[in-house]
Parts: sequence; C-alpha cells; structure tokens
Amino acid sequence: MGPEDIEHSILKLTNLTLSKLSTYVEVEMLRFLTGGESHGEALVGILEGMPSGLKLEDTFIDKELKRRQQGYGRGDRMKIEDDHAKILSGIKGGLSIGSPISILIANKDFSIDKLPEIKNPRPGHADLAGMLKYGFKGARSVLERASARETAMRVAIGAVCKLLLEELKIRVLSHVVMIGGVEAHTSSLSFDDILKNLAKSKINCADKASEKLMIEEIDHAREKKDTLGGIFEVIVEGAPVGLGSYAQYDRRLDTMLASAIMSIPAIKAVEIGNGVESAKKLGSEVHDEIIYSKSMGIQRKTNNAGGIEGGVSNGENIIVRGYMKPISTLMKGLNTIDISTKEAVKAATERSDVCAVPAAGVIGEAVTAVVIANALLEKFGGDSVSEIKRNCKNYLNALEVK
Repeated sequence: MGPEDIEHSILKLTNLTLSKLSTYVEVEMLRFLTGGESHGEALVGILEGMPSGLKLEDTFIDKELKRRQQGYGRGDRMKIEDDHAKILSGIKGGLSIGSPISILIANKDFSIDKLPEIKNPRPGHADLAGMLKYGFKGARSVLERASARETAMRVAIGAVCKLLLEELKIRVLSHVVMIGGVEAHTSSLSFDDILKNLAKSKINCADKASEKLMIEEIDHAREKKDTLGGIFEVIVEGAPVGLGSYAQYDRRLDTMLASAIMSIPAIKAVEIGNGVESAKKLGSEVHDEIIYSKSMGIQRKTNNAGGIEGGVSNGENIIVRGYMKPISTLMKGLNTIDISTKEAVKAATERSDVCAVPAAGVIGEAVTAVVIANALLEKFGGDSVSEIKRNCKNYLNALEVK
C-alpha cells in the first residue's frame, strides 16, 4: 500500500467518523453526565440541551429523590442521606435559560478515604471485574462508582425531564409488578387507577393483596440474610405518535428505552409491552388490531406492543419493564476468594438493601423520561418550551387522521 492509498484510507475513515458523529448529535438532543462516588463528597450532574422557559422546581426534584429512597426492604443508607438537589447553573428566575443545567447532591456520609479496602470481591457485583480491569489491589474504588448511589443524580436529571413532559401533557409512572415470585394483577387498571393505588402502597405496588405477600417475602429474605429481585413497569401516557424512527437501528425508540433501563444497576432484562409472553403465542393472538371512529379517531383494541411499532411510538401508552436481579451484597456473604492470598473466604458485606425493586422503578421512570424528552426534542425541535409546544400542536393538527 502506497502513501496515496494510506491517505485515501485515512480520509475515508475520517468521513465515516464524522458521519457517525453527525448522526449521534442529531439523535442526542439531550445529553447528560454524572460524577461522584458512593461515599464521596457529592454527586454532580450536567444536563445539556434542555430548552429555555422550563420552570424548574427544587421541591419537585427533591420529592423524586425522596421516592427513590423509599420502599419496604431498603437499607440503612436511606436513613442517613436526606438528598437535596442544588441547581448550580442553567437557571434564572426559576426558569431554564437554554444553557447546561448543573446539579449537585451532597453526601452526608462523606467517608471514602476512611473506609477499609475490600480484598474479597462479591459475586454478582462489579468488584472482581473492575479490580482486574483497572489494576486495583482492592474493590473499594470499584464499588464506590459502581454503586447504585449514582442513580440519585439520574433521578434528579430525570425529574427535570419529567417537568418538560408535563408541559406537553405527558405523564410517567412506575409500579412493582413482581417481587420474589409474587405477581401483581394490574392489567385491568387504568393509568389513574394505578396512580391512585400507589399512594397507599409501601412498595409502590398497585395490587393491595399482592403487596401483602410481597412484604412477607421480603421479611423472609431478611430473616435469612438474603436478598430479593423482581420486576417493575414504567408507563408513559400521552406520548404522541411518531417518536423515534425505523430509519436507523439506533434511532428506534425501543432501542433507546432498552438501553436506558438496562443501564440501571442490577437490571438483567428489559421487556417492551408483552414481549416475553408474545414470544410464546401466534401472531393472531399478539398484534394489536386497528380500529377507527369519528369520535375517538384511530385506536387499538389491545396494546401488546407496548405503544411502539417498528421503533416508533404509535400513540398508545408506552410500556417497558425492567427485570432486577437480587442485590449482590448479602449479609451472610457468598463464597469468594481473597484477591491477595487466593484463599477461599466469604464475600465482603456493606450496608445493603434486602429489596430495591420499588426504587429501581423510580430510577426507571427517570431514565425513561430522559429518553422520551430527547425523542420529543428530536421530533419537534425548538429552543424554548413555548416553541416546542407550538410545533407539537401544529404536528398533531396536521395529521390526516386524528
């Protein structure tokens, strides 16, 4: 290969890279980063791309943070932290101004340099893989960042996005549909019915009878010094038809939702609509038949697709489920090795939850809100909330069949 061939290859690679970057920038209207460790001084987050004119309410963000800390089965860390989101930039007079929004959540338990090193990695956690990857002699530096404590900032960022969704009359909720093999029966309940029932629940479950059995399972796991996983469901009501795209794999709405839910610690599977059950049935039993009336417009008889077809929202409720494994830290400790001596020992124990499925659902709401808000901005554009609302209204009015 001569110099000209090499130059041609470099130019070709550069063009491909720029093309890929252009696609990324086009899709990712909203971007965010988080920083901070579990026992570090604080968690920080930067959200870029939020339009101007959005009323940012500290009380709403703090309420969402409190929801993340609640739920029967949570550990002692939740009793220590009293999370408060402090907005440092991107706001003037209580309204967003279009520049990056930075948020800080201080940690009361700021003890990272005083905590002991961990030599006996926990099965199921990032401990061992992280130690080997980064060359650490212990797991402390791994678990400090891999900890679900980081998700407090994602809940704060998601709360900002939920405020934008509310401007467009889009609502998001999460509820627990299974813990420890006990299933909730909520398929016949409306969005408002679920929301009403959740107000009285200790574990964010809309089925009172099933909630009682779930709590019993959590108590049994606690007695055995064990942990429990389960399933949460996120529902988005009011999302317009046309969010996402089938044109490219990474622009599909279900692709982005699956990625967001899967990014939550301890989530091992994601389901859109009745995806798992649909795999066991005939097509005639699965696909949502289309009906029309002048009063209601286009509708579906069912919503097995979970509001998304071909990677595009179809106007029905968007439904996504996250499957959470049991927490990796068990109070009785599983078998592992001492990384220094290679001798068999019991895994390290840290403060841990018995069950955190309700909290995972709140985090699921947050990351879902980010994805939907991003899809709205990609679809309707606009640099201010009023412009986005105007563009959305014009789009809906222009649809041939409402």
